Amino acid sequence: MAPGGLSAVKGDVVVSLIHPVANGLRTDHPVPGLPFINDERLLLDNPDAIERTGRNQGDGLWGRTDSLDDGGWVAFTTETKNRAYAWAVHYHPEHGRTVLLIHDEDMGSLHHEWMYGRNGFLYRHGGYWWDGAAWHRPSQVVDHAFEGYDARPVQDAITVNAADLMVRPGTPDNASVAKIADFTALKEPLHNWRDHLALWADRRPQDSRPLDQCVVDLRAPELESARFVDRAGLAKIAGVAPDDLPHPEHGRRDLPPAQIEASDGPRWSEPVARDWAEQHRRTNGPRALLASTTEFGTDQPRGLVDDHNRLTKIIRDGLEDSRSGKRRFGLANESLEETASNLAWWPAVALTDGPKSLIPVSVLRTTLIEAVIGGLARDVENAQKRGKAEVSLGYIRTDVVKLLDWYIQRKPDRTPRLFGEICLTARLRLGLPAEKVGRLLRRSLHLDSTLDGKTIDALLDLALPPSAKSTRDS
Repeated sequence: MAPGGLSAVKGDVVVSLIHPVANGLRTDHPVPGLPFINDERLLLDNPDAIERTGRNQGDGLWGRTDSLDDGGWVAFTTETKNRAYAWAVHYHPEHGRTVLLIHDEDMGSLHHEWMYGRNGFLYRHGGYWWDGAAWHRPSQVVDHAFEGYDARPVQDAITVNAADLMVRPGTPDNASVAKIADFTALKEPLHNWRDHLALWADRRPQDSRPLDQCVVDLRAPELESARFVDRAGLAKIAGVAPDDLPHPEHGRRDLPPAQIEASDGPRWSEPVARDWAEQHRRTNGPRALLASTTEFGTDQPRGLVDDHNRLTKIIRDGLEDSRSGKRRFGLANESLEETASNLAWWPAVALTDGPKSLIPVSVLRTTLIEAVIGGLARDVENAQKRGKAEVSLGYIRTDVVKLLDWYIQRKPDRTPRLFGEICLTARLRLGLPAEKVGRLLRRSLHLDSTLDGKTIDALLDLALPPSAKSTRDS
C-alpha cells in the first residue's frame, strides 16, 4: 500500500482509498515512498491556469479549481500527456502547497475531501490526516449532529519534517526525477526514498519553504508495526467472529483503512480498529439490542414482534368466537394458534415496512423531529423572556416520548440518524449544544419509555452522536 492513503466516504461507509502515485517536484510536503515527477508545466501560482489545462480540452479531460474558506485553493487537471493520471494541487496560505499526481479517476473524490471532508489536507498511513495543527486518525465514527465524522486526535503524535530526515541525508546521485509522458505508477514504495528526498531538497529554489516546515510523515506509538492487528485481532476488538467480518476481497470497502498491507492481508493500528468497531456497533447495535424472536424463530425488531403478537391474538380470538370457525377453516384446536400467527404476520409487517406501509414511517420521523424541536424552542424562548443566558431544558412531552419510543422499537437501525438529526437541528436552529440535547433525550426516555433503564442507556450509548454524549451520563 502506498504510504499516504485517503479514505473517501459515501454515507456512513468507507467506500474507497485514494492513493497518490507520485509527488510533484515542487511540492512542500512530499509523501514518503513515492517518486518525484517533473511538474514544471503546471503554473502553481495560478489555479485557473491549472484548471484550463484539462477543462474543455477534449473528451476524457477535466479540470477544476475552487477557493477554500481559509484563503487557500485547490486545483485539479487531467495530465494531457498521460491521461491515466491527474494533478492535484492544494494551497494553504500558512502551510504552503501540496502537489500530487493521482489516478485520473480519483480526482472527484480527492476534490470532495479537500473541499468538504473536514479532514485536513495531508494524509499518511492509510488515512491519518493533518489539518495544520494536529494529526487525527482516519475518519470512521459518524457524528450526525455535525453531518460529518468525529475527529479523533492521535496520542503522542510527532510530526516528521524534511529537515528531520535530512539529518542523515541520502545520495541525490542515486535518484532521478520521473517524466510524466512515460510514467507508470509503482507497485511498491521506493526502497531508497531518502536518496529521492535528497534530490528533491537539492532541486528546491532558495526562496522555497524551509525544510523544517515541510511536513513529511507522522510518528506515534500506535503506528509501530509490531502493535498492529490482523483480521483476527480486528474481529476480537469488534467482538465478532472473524467469519462475520466483511469479506477481505469483496467487502474490503466496509473494512477500516489499512495502515500497511502484509503478505497475508491488511494490518491496522489498534485505535483505528477500535474506531471501526465503535462505528460497527453504532450501526448494527441498536437493531440487535431491540430485537425479539418471532413465533417463526427469526429475530425482528421488538416493535414488529409486538404488533404481530397482538394481531395474532385478535385473529385467534376471532376464529375461536366464530361458531363455525373451526368447521369453516377445518382447524383443530392445536393448529388455531399457528394459523392465526401466519395470518397475522404480513399485516404486522405492512404496518411499518416499505414505502407503502400503512403507517407512513418517514412522515412520522419528520413529525417526531419537529415535535422535539418545538419543545426545545419553547425552552429557548422562555429563557430569552426571563433574560437568562443559560437555557434550561426540562423534559420532552410524554406523548412525544411515547411516539418516539414506538418508532425506535420498530426502526432501531434508524435510531442513530434520528437522534443525530434532532441534535443537528437543535444546534443549527436553536444554538443548543448536542451534549445538552443528548442529556434531555436520556432523561425523557428514562421517564416515559416502555424500555427498561438498562436498555435505554445501552441504546443511547450506541445511537447518540459522539458530540451528544455526556461524561456525566457515561
